Amino acid sequence: MRQLTALDAQFLNVETATTAAHVAGLAILDPADGAVNRAALAELLLERLHLSPALSLRLAAVPLGLDHPYWAEDPDFDLGNHLFELTLPAPGDDWQLADAVAEIHARRLDRAHPLWEMHLINGLTDGRVAVYTKVHHAAIDGVSGAETLATLLDLTPDGHLKRRDIPTASADRLRRSGPRPTTAPASVPASASTPVPVPVTNGSRVTNGSPVANGSPVANGSQVTNGSHVANGSGTPEGVPGLAAMLAGAAMRTATHPVRAVQSVVRAAEDLDAIPLAAGIPGAKLIAKAARLVAGDRHERPELPSLAVPRTPFNGPISARRHLSFGSLSLKDVKNVAKAHGMSVNDVVMSLCASALRSWLRERDALPETPLIVAVPVAVRTAGAKDLVGNQISAMVAPMPTNVPDPRERLRAVGSVMGRAKRRFALAPATWLSELCSVLPAPITSLATPAIFRLASRAFPPINLIISNVPGPQFPLYLCGGRVLSYYPLSVLTDVSGGLNITCFSYDGMLDFGIVACPERMDDVWGLLAHLRTALDELLDERVGDEFRDGVGIDLVAR
Repeated sequence: MRQLTALDAQFLNVETATTAAHVAGLAILDPADGAVNRAALAELLLERLHLSPALSLRLAAVPLGLDHPYWAEDPDFDLGNHLFELTLPAPGDDWQLADAVAEIHARRLDRAHPLWEMHLINGLTDGRVAVYTKVHHAAIDGVSGAETLATLLDLTPDGHLKRRDIPTASADRLRRSGPRPTTAPASVPASASTPVPVPVTNGSRVTNGSPVANGSPVANGSQVTNGSHVANGSGTPEGVPGLAAMLAGAAMRTATHPVRAVQSVVRAAEDLDAIPLAAGIPGAKLIAKAARLVAGDRHERPELPSLAVPRTPFNGPISARRHLSFGSLSLKDVKNVAKAHGMSVNDVVMSLCASALRSWLRERDALPETPLIVAVPVAVRTAGAKDLVGNQISAMVAPMPTNVPDPRERLRAVGSVMGRAKRRFALAPATWLSELCSVLPAPITSLATPAIFRLASRAFPPINLIISNVPGPQFPLYLCGGRVLSYYPLSVLTDVSGGLNITCFSYDGMLDFGIVACPERMDDVWGLLAHLRTALDELLDERVGDEFRDGVGIDLVAR
């Protein structure tokens, strides 16, 4: 049993009618002669769920929201609430796939169950299949998400046939709860994602992924309130404190919160000059330096440039709709550009994104005169925290030189800015993200966060967007015998972070990009993807000769 941290809980708090806070991935697979099917996925999940705690735990809320929720084993786990299947109508091209996935991605996860879903998507061109998986950000970050994915993948096509030992009682319970053989519909509309009906413990049948309504009783005697089970003293989930213990813990943390809040403010002040919005306060750098001296930190940190956020079309309140695009660039080409210019792969990726954003904004006469401000998530997960559910992340905030016309000068400027940010982070990893989440008491934070985010998006957005680069394996992996051809990561949009998110994942010699946008904020998400290819071409000049080029072809789809 573990209680959510303030940062984990914040990912729950940001969810509104227009915001879904889960991270996801879209895997494109070779069908392996039909081996990748719902029955095979169900068997694989039931066999390996015990390897990833985030997939078998659900939320147990503290009454009245007086404290952060707990993670608890789901005694009524039912795979029918998590595994779904749909078939695209002909021809099943990438745009149809993107539209279908965008609709699923826009829907929030049901908090009455463990916070994840997997959707098998049939009907793609060339006989391929896709598997879209989403997990709530309260349960995983980018690195732990990749590790969760790895538990389901194999190094060889027959790896899924070699059953792994399942020593835990919880694993046996998961296997017993698996779906009974059923026949899936042959085809459903692209907008639907229909689970196969399977029995559940209370005698009802699942036909829409939600066997119980909010507020109705469930098998363990608890109640479902706002999507989370609340302990009532008689049916407390396994491993979760009873009602009295929960209330006692909440009372103790409420009483001691002022002290912890002051400590969080002091620690956050050490990075005041690196925190969006706060960095613009007069004297922010002096305050940060003084706070570090008081804390005994004698490291001389590199100063950051201005973090003033310009206005762009993709900043402002977002709607509930999502559009997305996906495509791949050659990792070899990117590495050769990095080698030719003496930079890191991540710097080149950031430069490609800066160039693509510049081109997209120029087409709409919306390019600001000052650099865009981006947040770059950074994993701070230690070896000892590898198996913990939740987030071990921080963020670097830096200007992207979208105002620099020449692509090579832009690349050098990115290298300079990111190098300074990385040196600073290496000296003292920033903790301000988790510290700021701890300043207000849990009940106030849960109520105030949506309003604060909405207001900030209108009046003073702290960043323009989030760009993330997650490293992955450089060899092929297999799911139920089917080779994973590509894996496109898809992340979160919020009012405060803007209506655009760019995430890439390096896999098997390619950089797979997933772009998520709010259509009310970005009218052409595929156009931005095409600009990424153009940006790489600009850097593959005579100084990166033909002997360095990949030559394998680039899979970037554009309308």
